[in-house]
Parts: sequence; structure tokens; C-alpha cells
Amino acid sequence: MCEGGVCERDHRCAGQHCFSSLKMMDGVAVQQKGCLRDDDEGRGTCATPPSSAHVVKCCQGHLCNMNVTVQTPGKAGEVKPQIKEEHDCVCEGSSCEREKRCKGHQCFSSLTLSAGSMVYQKGCFKVYEQSTLTCKTPPSRDQIVECCHGHLCNLNSTVELPVKADELSSYSVATLAIVIVAPIIILIVLSAVAILVFRRIHNNQMERLTSRDAEYGTIDGLIASNVGESTLADLLDHSCTSGSGSGLPFLVQRTVARQITLNECVGKGRYGEVWRGQWQGESVAVKIFSSRDEKSWFRETEIYNTVLLRHENILDTNELDVGNNPKVGTKRYMAPEVLDDTIQMDCFESYKRVDIWALGLVLWEIARRTVSNGIVEDYKPPFHDVVPSDPSFEDMKKVVCVDQQRPTIPNRWFSDPTLTSMAKLMKECWYQNPSARLTALRIKKTLTKIDNSLDKLKTDI
Repeated sequence: MCEGGVCERDHRCAGQHCFSSLKMMDGVAVQQKGCLRDDDEGRGTCATPPSSAHVVKCCQGHLCNMNVTVQTPGKAGEVKPQIKEEHDCVCEGSSCEREKRCKGHQCFSSLTLSAGSMVYQKGCFKVYEQSTLTCKTPPSRDQIVECCHGHLCNLNSTVELPVKADELSSYSVATLAIVIVAPIIILIVLSAVAILVFRRIHNNQMERLTSRDAEYGTIDGLIASNVGESTLADLLDHSCTSGSGSGLPFLVQRTVARQITLNECVGKGRYGEVWRGQWQGESVAVKIFSSRDEKSWFRETEIYNTVLLRHENILDTNELDVGNNPKVGTKRYMAPEVLDDTIQMDCFESYKRVDIWALGLVLWEIARRTVSNGIVEDYKPPFHDVVPSDPSFEDMKKVVCVDQQRPTIPNRWFSDPTLTSMAKLMKECWYQNPSARLTALRIKKTLTKIDNSLDKLKTDI
């Protein structure tokens, strides 16, 4: 309810508190009703203690100030008029009767904080002095009482304990800070996680590309030499006229295979046999695969066809049905993953890493027979000092996989720069973890570097 000079025509206003006030101006009592906001100014107005010149009563609820009247407190010794009129009031609380109604000079609504609990009460004052004393008590943090005159005037009246301005402002600032800062922190954390994930994926892709480039690096050109009337270089030139780059045509493969004469078997491995043969008057080595071991056949041909790794001394491939026994091969040169059956049979890279292991053993054999400072060791096969002359798989598995032994490096190698570099190179071919071993391209570049250093040393001498 709004009454006074500042009110609209409909005598209504909206706010968190309704008020009724009486102000003495030049001896004239000015009555006002209206609404206040729940801010410092509004709470300060409601908390203003009554005086002989100004009285303010506040309440909360829909039109709660409609039947509320205020009076200025009388001077000391002044006799208060006896109020005979009584009104019906809403009664709520432990002292109320069953009908929830009472009659008195004034109605009230109160809120008291008792033992940490909120106690709400509504009722009426029948004794004038009691109502005057109670209704004029200013609100505190533990208790507030609002009084009114009129029939059931406290029906829609609600009261709340006042809150200090500094407590309210500090709580609002803390809440506002949490609301603003928390989403920003969450966004930063999520962004950091996303960046780390993307960088990890990018690094993995780059490592795979680098590994692929290292394996399939620059291929040297063909160097052909004449052998009889028709050379292999001529056949390669004819096979490349189509521009497909897919290797020798099948007709050329069959032609080369039929021109080869097998003389003697010089070795047997896990996936086939190696023969010494004759092709147009020249001695050649022929690697023959089992027809039941097609995977090894395709892996070997993939190296030469896909990567165009061609050489005039590499003729062709053939097939021979000699069975498919995975335990057939030179056990002394087998890598750890072959001996303990942990090799990934379906991964082409695994077979390359197995060959790198064996290459390191061959380099060790070559280095032992290299004269340095007039000293050279007798030829011995790898692991000659720890396994029998014809070791079994279990012998090699215990030495290589369980004990993780490697061929012994003679002390004299470390007094020669070339043999020192070779020792370091072969050790990097013998890592237990296959993926940690050097690639073929890296070995080639290292050997080229060692060879260049030898040429420079000869020039300086």
C-alpha cells in the first residue's frame, strides 16, 4: 500500500519491505505508506528508532501495511488514552488456541533466534502498556517484532532478522568471485589437457613418419655391369618402361628363374634356403622360400618392389616347397623376441628389427678379424664362449633372453677410433627392446661416416 505525495494513482508500489510512517513537520503529523528495497538505505530506514518527531514501522508481505497505523511516542508523564477498540488477529505459536484467532488492541508478527532455531509467532496484545513497550523495541540480530492495527492485519505479514551490511557485501563479493573465477579455471584446465593430448598425438605421428623416412630413405641409383649378352640391368630397364614402379613383370621373373642353375646349398634359415647358382656364366646367390610361407615371401619382395630397392646383383625370387617350420634357422643369430616367441608375426617392422640384431653380430665377427696395431683375434662365432658349437633354442634363450648376455668386446678395440665406433654401433643393434635398435638407414649413414673418417686419416698420412 502506498499513501503520500510520491505514490502513483493506484496507490500501489513494489519492494522487499512495506512501511508506515508518521513524521511531525511544523507541528503537523504527516502520515506516509510505501515500500523500500532490501539495501542499505531500506534496512537503515526500518532500523530507525522511534522518536517524538518520526516513527517508522516496516513489515514484509502482500499489502502488509494496509491496516497499520503509527503514533508518535508520548512525553514522560503524559497519560495515554485508553484504547477500547479490539481487533481480530491471527494467532500462531504455542500460546494460541485451537481456532488460531485472538482479540487485542494490536496484532503482531515476531521472529526470535533461540538456541540456533528460528521461532515464528503471531498474536495480539490486550494490555496497552505491553503493546507499547514491545512494538517499539528496535529490531536486532536475535529478535524482531512488527505490530499493526486492524482486522487480521498480521495475516500476510512476514518478518526477517536484519543482516549487517558488511556481512551481506562480503558474502556477495565472495559468491561473485567464485561464480566468475571457477568457470575460468575449469576452462584453463580443460584447454591445457586438450593441448597436451593433441601434442602427444602429433608427436606420435611425427615419430612414425620419422621412422618410416629412416627405413625408406634415399635409394642409390643402379650400377649395372655386363654379364654375357643380357644383363639384369637391361631386364630392369625393360621392366620399368611401363612407369608403374611395381617391380619386375611376371614374365621376366619366370625368364630369370628358368635361366638359373642351382649348384649347391650354402645355408638354411628359418624361412628358406640359400643356394649358390649360375646365371649366364656368373655365380649368384639364390634365396628360395617355402611355398607354404607366403608371408615371408611377400615381406621380402615388398622391400624390393615397394621401395624400389634394386641392385644389379639381386636377380629374382623363386619358391620351393620345403615345409614351414618356424624353429628352422641359425639359432645363434636369432634375436631375443624370436627365441622367447614374443615377436609380432603380423608386423613387418618386427622382421626388420630381427635382421638388425643379426647384422650387429655379423659386424662383431668382422671387427674381430680386423687388424689393429698388429693385433687380431681368431675367428669365433657369436656367443662361442657361453654356448656349445651347435646350441639349442633353450641354450640361446637362456643366454640372450634370461641372462641378457652380449658378445664380449675386446679391450684392444677401444685403442682404435674405427673399432671404437664399430663397437658402439653394434651395441645399438643389440638392445633387448626391438624398437630401440638402430634402423638400417642409420647404420648405413654411420658406416659411411666411419669410412669417410678413414679416408681423411689416409689423406693426412
